[in-house]
Amino acid sequence: MFLELTKRRNPKLIEAASQLHKQGLILPDTYVLDLDMITHNAKVMKEKADKYKLELFYMTKQFGRNPLVSRKIVEAGISHAVVVDFKEALIMMEHNLPIGNVGHLVQVPKNMLERIIAYGPKFITVFSNEMLNNINTVAQKLNKVQQVLIKVVEPTDEIYEGQFGGYHLEDLEELIAIAKKLDNIKIAGITSFPCFLFDGEKELKPTNNVKTINTARNIFKKHGIEVQELNIPSATCCTTIPLIKGIQGTQGEPGHALTGTTPLHAKLDLEELPSMVYVSEISHSLDGHSYFYGGGYYRRGHLENILVIDKDENYSKDTVAPFGNESIDYYLESNKVHPVGSTVIAAFRTQVFVTRSDVAVVSGISSGTPKLEGIYNSLGNLIRR
Repeated sequence: MFLELTKRRNPKLIEAASQLHKQGLILPDTYVLDLDMITHNAKVMKEKADKYKLELFYMTKQFGRNPLVSRKIVEAGISHAVVVDFKEALIMMEHNLPIGNVGHLVQVPKNMLERIIAYGPKFITVFSNEMLNNINTVAQKLNKVQQVLIKVVEPTDEIYEGQFGGYHLEDLEELIAIAKKLDNIKIAGITSFPCFLFDGEKELKPTNNVKTINTARNIFKKHGIEVQELNIPSATCCTTIPLIKGIQGTQGEPGHALTGTTPLHAKLDLEELPSMVYVSEISHSLDGHSYFYGGGYYRRGHLENILVIDKDENYSKDTVAPFGNESIDYYLESNKVHPVGSTVIAAFRTQVFVTRSDVAVVSGISSGTPKLEGIYNSLGNLIRR
């Protein structure tokens, strides 16, 4: 999906990744992150967000919850993370990285609430009255007032399977009545997901979720609650920041844009540059096809093309045979035969945290002096420096 883009806009990343593999410094099934380029992407988004007076929370699940990369993003100016689940929150907390929003896609388990609230996230996203009451109880114990974002959802909204949760508009009056009796929570804003979807050509368009957010805001206003935040996530990048502001959003959550790999980046040359490739190795051949080591396959990743580099630095392009979702990606199949041991480079849409891949963080690529800063597992734990 992003291989040609990476060859054209960040060829040194491909060269560095290939050399690290040939030198035995990284194994097959490794994502290589260009630390300097990710930092660049974070800076340009922060500058654009500041221009539009928009707050950004960075998301790390796409590149494996990596704490080293997260620290660099914070240094670039995006100070707080949005964590997709409570396990990602633990990684951020372990490394003393500030959390902006927790609970949006996965609610915080009851027995973790005290630890999370004590750590001090800016916002906790809430799906239910039970969660609201639990947060209030814990915040009262800790002598805090916790800001919450209310997730809203209607049957006409876009929702991905496995992500159902939130308040219907007809339930908000009951929520408001309960919230007004709670002294240790503050309804600070409203959210939903996804708020933008790519049209497959050149545009990201608002979903019906945005209409639901705006209707919810009016309901809160009618009952005397002026929400300050409209959290508008999905495909946040320099291009969508003005769109978020245009629908009165106050917060965005860049994830794929940090590595220059939103669907829009596959079609247009945007301000964010490609910063991640997948590295594997030809294991064997059979019946006119070669097979390379898997482990990092993501079923929505649109993995179609690979670049194969043999020991003599000969480059050849190939395509990947379709792979069924019912199987485990022990190997992936190329449509041509290649020398065993050759390096395989791919670039596609990722969710590294759901793979069994390694993540190699490399600095100095753009200056021609690549340095392997560390190798991590897909959940952000250091394997070796």
